[in-house]
Amino acid sequence: MENKGPSLLECFEKALLLLMEGALGERLKREYGLQFDEQVAMAALVRSSDGRRALSALWREYAAIAQQAGVPFLATTPTRRANRERMARAGFSADLMAENVRFLREQLAFRRVLDADLPPVFAGGLMGCRGDAYTGEGCLPQEEAFAFHSWQADAFCRAGTDFLYAGILPTLPEAIGMARAMAQTGLPYLISFTIRENGCLIDGTPIHLAIRAIDAAVFPVPLGYMTNCVHPSILRRALLQPVNRTDLVRRRFCGIQANTSPLSYEQLDQAQELYTSSPQNLAGEMVALHREFGLRLFGGCCGTDGGHLRELVRQLGKEPPFAENSVSTGRTGS
Repeated sequence: MENKGPSLLECFEKALLLLMEGALGERLKREYGLQFDEQVAMAALVRSSDGRRALSALWREYAAIAQQAGVPFLATTPTRRANRERMARAGFSADLMAENVRFLREQLAFRRVLDADLPPVFAGGLMGCRGDAYTGEGCLPQEEAFAFHSWQADAFCRAGTDFLYAGILPTLPEAIGMARAMAQTGLPYLISFTIRENGCLIDGTPIHLAIRAIDAAVFPVPLGYMTNCVHPSILRRALLQPVNRTDLVRRRFCGIQANTSPLSYEQLDQAQELYTSSPQNLAGEMVALHREFGLRLFGGCCGTDGGHLRELVRQLGKEPPFAENSVSTGRTGS
């Protein structure tokens, strides 16, 4: 798959809306009955025929929604848990990372073969913290994080991924170390935080200070910052905190992959069933984030499906363009 249109950097600088995929993990379990590897979770699914069929169906569904809406689409490999330590424990090599990238690229290329004029699609490599993304337990200090995450970042770079994506990072030191590891590949990358409604990461760092610290510590800086696995109403309260009502956050915080439940991380971690909200309600909450804070990168996390994304692009399509809220990539200074 090769995009002949605008690059990802150009899309971030000019596009008024970009779409990411919706939930994978919950749907793979509930709709397809798949079991995940104890160590690397979904990353091993590309080595089973059932896993490949299910992943293909979900990615193609999400890509079709974005392309029918005429907006760029970003999808990532299901590799958040496939770090160096867990891969070694499970007996996998970096070849598994390459297989995930190759398979994702094949699914995204499918529709472009049928219609070369479709908007661009981008295949990203998903990375995650070493410890618990919801409590911060076991997360790494900066230097250790840089060394630890460089292995996976380099593996993705060699595999030919379009961009890197660090999902639900709960602590600033590990986020800086991971950003450094991602930056050294030369690939564009996104940083996504685990955020509480008080406007802070799990370790108590406000969003504004986290962005400022990472932008000062790495070059090139991330394309932008976002959050995932959180309800949009929680993000709204976080962004309304006085410490985060800054020009820096306005320019650099760009998106959300939304959870459908407004429950806290602790409540969701103990839940025995999937909590969800209607596509109309969730989309309305996300449109409010676009309207109030200029967010332009949207996708889904736990509880979402194609219906949520279709309703999101339908509602966003009625919004006036927010060109004045375009996110600065920081490539010329932030």
